[in-house]
Amino acid sequence: MIDLRTARVADIPAMEALIARSGVELSTGFYSPEQAQAITRHVFGVDTQLVADQTYFLIEDEGKLVACGGWSKRATLFGADRTKQGADPLLDPATQPARIRAFFVHPDAARRGLGRMLLNHCSDAAAAGGFGRLELAATLPGVPLYRACGFSDIEAFEIDLPGPVKVGLVRMGKDINSEIAPENAPQHSPGHSAT
Repeated sequence: MIDLRTARVADIPAMEALIARSGVELSTGFYSPEQAQAITRHVFGVDTQLVADQTYFLIEDEGKLVACGGWSKRATLFGADRTKQGADPLLDPATQPARIRAFFVHPDAARRGLGRMLLNHCSDAAAAGGFGRLELAATLPGVPLYRACGFSDIEAFEIDLPGPVKVGLVRMGKDINSEIAPENAPQHSPGHSAT
């Protein structure tokens, strides 16, 4: 049984383990092994602000963590706690896009629609929060999913990591309907099921 629920602080170690494995294994064919290791070590990970804001979610299959991802009403575009510098101010839904953040799928569960399920849930939640647009920084393995879900490229860019290693990302965006009907608004209770 597939269950989508809000992530809790107690879930962070399991999410970090999933992210570490996903970041390396699902980068094959998109990044070199050195790039995959560097971005996983220095950029990927849980942003605990999303957990505190209750905008980070996970999917379990028969109780096993198989995917995680979220949206944010804050300015940070990507990266874990260790990449932040200073405050992470709230965005203005009337003038700024919400962020899609930190999507990772267990390699054994890839290509089963879990990323799309999380993305739809997050899009609905951001719309319910008054946002009319989403933006994200996609890794190259994630670009096909986001394009298939209606995101358009804004700009390609590289980040410099220790090594020295450069890793390419793509900033992407999508307009969403912020007029979501109350009966369709996502539920944020820990037991929300997406079956």
